[in-house]
Amino acid sequence: MSGWNFADVFEGIAAAMPDAPAQRHGDRATTWAEFDRRADGIGRAFLDAGLVEQDKVAQYLYNGPEYLESVLGSFKAGMAIVNTNYRYTADELVYLWDNADTAAVVFHGTFTDRVEEVRSRLPGVRLWLHVDDGSGPAPTWAVPYEQMACSAGDRAVGPWGRSGDHLLLLYTGGTTGMPKGVMWRQADVIGALEANNRRRLPDSVDPAAVIDRLRGPGPRGLPGAPLMHGTGFFNAMSTLLIGGSITTLVGRRFDPVELLDTIDREQINSISIVGDAFAKPILEALDAEPERWDISSLRVVVSSGVMWSRATKEGLLRHNARLILLDTLGSSEAIGMATNTTTAESAAETATFTLGPGTRVVTEDGRDVAPGSGERGRVALRGHMPLGYYKDEEKSAATFQVIDGVRYSIPGDWAEVDADGAVRLLGRGSQCINTGGEKVYPEEVEEALKTHALVRDVAVVALPDERFGQTVCALVETVDGSTPDAADLIDHVKSRLAAYKAPRTVVGIDSVGRAVNGKLDYRRLGEIARERSGLTSE
Repeated sequence: MSGWNFADVFEGIAAAMPDAPAQRHGDRATTWAEFDRRADGIGRAFLDAGLVEQDKVAQYLYNGPEYLESVLGSFKAGMAIVNTNYRYTADELVYLWDNADTAAVVFHGTFTDRVEEVRSRLPGVRLWLHVDDGSGPAPTWAVPYEQMACSAGDRAVGPWGRSGDHLLLLYTGGTTGMPKGVMWRQADVIGALEANNRRRLPDSVDPAAVIDRLRGPGPRGLPGAPLMHGTGFFNAMSTLLIGGSITTLVGRRFDPVELLDTIDREQINSISIVGDAFAKPILEALDAEPERWDISSLRVVVSSGVMWSRATKEGLLRHNARLILLDTLGSSEAIGMATNTTTAESAAETATFTLGPGTRVVTEDGRDVAPGSGERGRVALRGHMPLGYYKDEEKSAATFQVIDGVRYSIPGDWAEVDADGAVRLLGRGSQCINTGGEKVYPEEVEEALKTHALVRDVAVVALPDERFGQTVCALVETVDGSTPDAADLIDHVKSRLAAYKAPRTVVGIDSVGRAVNGKLDYRRLGEIARERSGLTSE
C-alpha cells in the first residue's frame, strides 16, 4: 500500500456519498461533503501561512469535529500531524512542539492562556488557529478556525502533491521518559487499519476501488477515548476509511451516562474504549438503570492499551447479547499485534490473545518462544509499521529490529505462549519488578486483583527491599471506599498466581488516577507507594 494517503481516500468517499453523515457532535451534524470542504479551508490556511511539505501541525484539542477536520486539512496540504495531550503543562508543551518542529497549532479557546504562556518560546510556530468553544474570542495573534473552515475555495493541494510517504507523528506518553514521536507513513497506517476489513483497498492506488467497496453510509462509530491517543484516533480513522461516521461526546470528561445516552440517541454501532477504566463505569450505569437505554444498535466494543476483565465483558453481554468485544494488543508503535474476542457464545481468558498473521513471540536472542515451554519473550510485529522515532535513532534501533532478515516492531510487551498457541500477555518490560531474581509483571498481578469483588481498580509497583532488591506493592481502590484487607487480597492473588507474584504490601488509595487514555502513571504511583510505606528512595 505504498501510495495510499488519507486525503485522496476521503475525497473519493465525499464525492461518492456527499450527503452521507461524516461527523456529529451534540446537535451539530456534518455530511461528508461538508467535512471535505471545511478540511480544504483548513488545509488552504496552512498553505497560505507559508507551511511547506511535511511541516508539522499540532492538534491541541478535545474531541470534536475540528480534530478530524484539521487532521484531514493537514493531510490534504501535505503536512504531518502531531497529537497533543491536553493535560500537559507549559513546559511539556514546549518540549513536545519543539521536539516535533511544529509549524502550526490548532487549539481550543479554553487553552488560550496556556498557549499565550508558551508562544514566545516557540518561534518556529507560524500559525495559531483558534477553535471557538465559547470560552472567549480569538486573541489578536491567532486566526479564527471557523473563518478558515468556511473559506475553502479550491482544493488544498500543495505544489508537492500528496504521497503515501507523508507522515503522521503519534507521540507516546512520557510516563517512562520524555514523549517520543512515532513516525508513521500514511500508507502504512492505512494498510494496518485495512487488515481486518472484508473488502480491502488494493495494494496499488486505484481511486475507483475507494468507491467500488462502498455500500452506502458506513457504520456509526463513537470514540469513547480521546482522539489525541492512538486508541481513539486509529479507530476513528478506520471507521471513516469505510465511509462511516464519527460521533464525539460533548463532555470533556468521560461520562458513561452521556456515552449511553448518545449510543441510544444516535444508534451507534461501535465504540472504542480503554479497558476497565471505561468499561466498568459503563457496566455500573447499565446495572443501575437496566431499562433506561436501548443499546441494541451497538455491535462492537474495541479496547486497546489496557486489558479489561472477563467479568466486565460478561456483564456487558448481559445487557446486549449481540455484542462483539474486542481486546486488541497494540501500541503507538504497532497496530493489530493480537486480539482477544468475546461474544455470548465464546470467550477467551483475560490477557490471553490470538496472534495476528504477522506477529510472533521472540526471545531476546531472536528465537521463537516454544508453546508450552514457560519461556518468556517479547511480542514482535512485521508488516505495516512505523519508520521509527522522530529524531531518535538510538530508540528507533532498539524498538525496530531485524530478525532473520525481516524488520519487526518490538514495543516491549512480554508474553508466554501456552501449549495451544494462545499468547498470555504479561506486561511491559519497562515496569517489570525483579524480586529475588524472579520477574513480576504488574499488569498480570493487577488483573488477578481485579477479580476480587471489593477491588474497583488497582496499580502494582515496586518497593525497594534490602533482601530481595524489590518487592511487589499493590495500591488498591476499593468499590466502597473501605480500607483493603491486605491478607485477604494477598491470599486472593496466591490462589491465582505463583506466590512470589503476590504483593507483600497493600496500600489503600482513593483513586489510582488513570489518565484520560485509561493508563497509569507508574512513576507517580511508585512515589506514592514509597511515601505511604515510609521509604524515600528506590
